[in-house]
Amino acid sequence: MPTTEDSGNTGTSALLRMRDLLDLLDRGAPAEQFTPSTAGATEAGATEAGELSDADAAVLADATRIALRIRRTLSQHRRREAELAALFDTAGDLARLREPDAVLKAIVHRAKLLLGTDVTYLSLNDEEAGDTYMRVTDGSVSAAFQQVRLGLGEGLGGLVAETARPYSTGDYRDDRRFRHTTKIDTAVTEEGLRAILGVPLRVGTRVIGVLYAADRTARTFTPDEVALLSSLADHAAVAIDGARLLDETRTALVDLNEASRTIEAHSEAMRRAEDAHDRLTDLVLRGNDVTDVATAIGTVLQGGTLVHDAEGAELARVGTDSGPPAAEAVAASRADGRAVSAHGMWVCAVLAGHELLGSIALTGRADLDDADRRLFERASLVTALLLLLRRSVAETEDRVRGELLGDLLTRAADPAGLSARALRLGVNLVHPHAVFVLHSEAVPRPPLLAAAARLAQARKGLAGLHHEDVVLVCPAEAPGEVPGHGPGPATGTGPAAVSLAGELGRALAGPVTVGAAGPVTGPAEFADAYAEARRCRTALRALGREGTGAALRDLGFLGVLLGDQTDLGGYVHQTLGPVLAYDATRGTDLTRTLRAYFDEGTSRSRAAETLHVHVNTVVQRLDRIGSLLGRDWQRPERALELQLALRIHRVNGPDDTAGGDPGPGDFAA
Repeated sequence: MPTTEDSGNTGTSALLRMRDLLDLLDRGAPAEQFTPSTAGATEAGATEAGELSDADAAVLADATRIALRIRRTLSQHRRREAELAALFDTAGDLARLREPDAVLKAIVHRAKLLLGTDVTYLSLNDEEAGDTYMRVTDGSVSAAFQQVRLGLGEGLGGLVAETARPYSTGDYRDDRRFRHTTKIDTAVTEEGLRAILGVPLRVGTRVIGVLYAADRTARTFTPDEVALLSSLADHAAVAIDGARLLDETRTALVDLNEASRTIEAHSEAMRRAEDAHDRLTDLVLRGNDVTDVATAIGTVLQGGTLVHDAEGAELARVGTDSGPPAAEAVAASRADGRAVSAHGMWVCAVLAGHELLGSIALTGRADLDDADRRLFERASLVTALLLLLRRSVAETEDRVRGELLGDLLTRAADPAGLSARALRLGVNLVHPHAVFVLHSEAVPRPPLLAAAARLAQARKGLAGLHHEDVVLVCPAEAPGEVPGHGPGPATGTGPAAVSLAGELGRALAGPVTVGAAGPVTGPAEFADAYAEARRCRTALRALGREGTGAALRDLGFLGVLLGDQTDLGGYVHQTLGPVLAYDATRGTDLTRTLRAYFDEGTSRSRAAETLHVHVNTVVQRLDRIGSLLGRDWQRPERALELQLALRIHRVNGPDDTAGGDPGPGDFAA
């Protein structure tokens, strides 16, 4: 039975051992040092104190168990504190990151550090493809593993992505809970993974991916590890979504800035286009011509400008030597309603609705941006407005000129009123004018009338349609003057008609017949001149002389017969003038010899008998006549003209039958 001293020693020994437990807790000693034998050996005095009583031993055993629980609690608190600190650090690190790739790499790396596993990786869901794909890995060595894609429900990761719940396995290869596929199993085997833990990355109720931790040896993941990786996944999901939103915001800002620049550029282009449109429209409204508009277009667009009408006639040319635009380019622009580029120039059809009024071409600009192209197309609208105004003015003026021409050609009353109306149109009827009637079987009447109107405008005359005839009235300041071409080679309007027929034929690419009359002075004479020019036109067509021009006096005896005022003396002079003049100046009688030659049926010998001269004399006289009248004087048409003139001359003048003998100049001839 223990003594009192022994009891005191036993109590002291128990207290010493209790102190040792507290010391172990304080030092954070390993759990194995808390066993009773180890705890009692820590103090030398404990062994000397003797054995503990059963009661003290029971108390000490309870104290040891309590100390171990306290140690586990403290360890858990320290681990939780460390985990929380790590999570806070992770959250801070993720908050400082801005690029999505950097955020993902940081998440995976921090998970590896916190869980101490061999490999960590992260997959993201592809909503369009309906699967999840490997996005970032840390510790992986297999290329196949780093590129694997998992269908929803396939493998551990596919199941996590589908169910939004964490899953773990101590040894994936032998775990039949998961749907194994050859592709996934091959990648996992190549990487050498055994134990895998996967937790969902969630934003609200939406799963955006899976975060994994894996070891290459079989093991079991504790609930604390699952909770830790889940907490990290929650932080990561927020960081990923934040990075995504930030990236989208940046993209939106870039798009917004780009849109702002586009709007600004568009506004500047619109302002420039409006300024140009106002400038061009102002030119039109102030009555400027096509050249002024073409100059403005070239200045705004920094190029040369060409303007043509619907028939291809050039209306303006500014700052360019280029030829007219190709008809195909004009047709393409007309069909598309836009400016087109062709052969180094930009071409835009000038349209009024579906009607083609002409075209404008811009040279010296290989490229046009959208703004300048729209500006060029807007210039075509202004050009269309100008051409419509010009056409309206021209049509009004043509109508007024046509009414005046009609009144002149119908011998209307009030000649003074006609003269005043003509002066308002720039036509002075006091000056001599020639009247031309135009006709063409090959050229339609509208183009012929338009060509006549252009000539009338250029030559300060009148043109119009009268009794279905295209009539042109032009000044003829002097006998023989060709309107617009200066003095001609002969008197009368015949040379002017010849020139006019040639000019119109070339311009219209078809024969034009021109009958002429005049010159006439004063309103009262135009009606008769028109009637004469019309008869001349008819005679030319009857004679088969389409595409030529003439006056009645140029048609010989036919003109004399068709003329209202028969000028027989003028006809004789025009036909026999050289022979009559020779006889008058030389004292010869070549006229009588010519008459005898024709009277005897163009027989030289019989003419010699009639004239009582030698036949050689007749031959010499006929040679002289040929030199005076031209080599074609014996052609049937010319011979007929000469015989008619000889008869008229014989009737109108004394018949000089004298002189069978040659005159002084006969043999000299």
